[in-house]
Amino acid sequence: MTVATAAIGTSTDSGTTELPDIVSPQEVGPQDARALSQLFFARLATLEEGTPEHQYARNTLIEMNMSLVRYAAGRFRHRGDEMEDIVQVGTIGLIKAIDRFELSREVQFATFAVPYIVGEIKRFFRDTSWAVHVPRRLQEARVELAKATEELSTRLGRAPRVSELAELMGLTEDEVIEARTAANGYNSTSLDAAVHGDSDEGEAALTDFIGAEDPAMELVEDFHALAPLLAGLDERDRQILRLRFVDELTQSQIGEHLGVSQMHVSRLLSRTLSRLREGMLTTR
Repeated sequence: MTVATAAIGTSTDSGTTELPDIVSPQEVGPQDARALSQLFFARLATLEEGTPEHQYARNTLIEMNMSLVRYAAGRFRHRGDEMEDIVQVGTIGLIKAIDRFELSREVQFATFAVPYIVGEIKRFFRDTSWAVHVPRRLQEARVELAKATEELSTRLGRAPRVSELAELMGLTEDEVIEARTAANGYNSTSLDAAVHGDSDEGEAALTDFIGAEDPAMELVEDFHALAPLLAGLDERDRQILRLRFVDELTQSQIGEHLGVSQMHVSRLLSRTLSRLREGMLTTR
């Protein structure tokens, strides 16, 4: 006789089904767990929360359905994290499913619970994944570095030096520094994150404290506005501009190159620059 068939069918004088005393719920097979879960959920709905009977029914449901957590956790073995951690997170999803399940839904509890379990595990990976891709060896070194730092801080009563960490971890000082640098990739912060400033200034965004305005950005805009204006000049005007501002010739040298006087070059250059200046002001 299975655990399930032995448990079902015992009723009290009040007509409610009496829950069986299951010594090892975690050893109940999946098929028996499905049948027993129906019984326990029906009784759970009639019990007052916080009572020993309610706590027993809830805890038994959790232990009986741990196979669902192990099944869901097995889908994430390739992530490289400790399976124990994944199972613990998945158990949170199982508990949420138990607290929200109702027999009136007319669905199997396993069908209802698995999405909760998988969702909790995925949320765990989303919240604990590295913000920047870091080689596996450095990810592992980060964990060891944290342990070594805590141990030495407790032992020495101060922050440990790189040399002390290297000796304890069996690494070179360069490797310790590399692990420290890589640890910065574990979490990222939004540039819009609030930073507490002086009491008079209140809060400011992180972006207010890093970076600086690049004056060359205005030049980029000017070059884009100037390009079509230069294309609209005739060949001689473009040549004069090139000789003056690219080759850096004087007006006299340009005049000799073109066979005209220095005064004529000056008038042509002044007219061209005025035309370009007016065009730039119009496009702003």
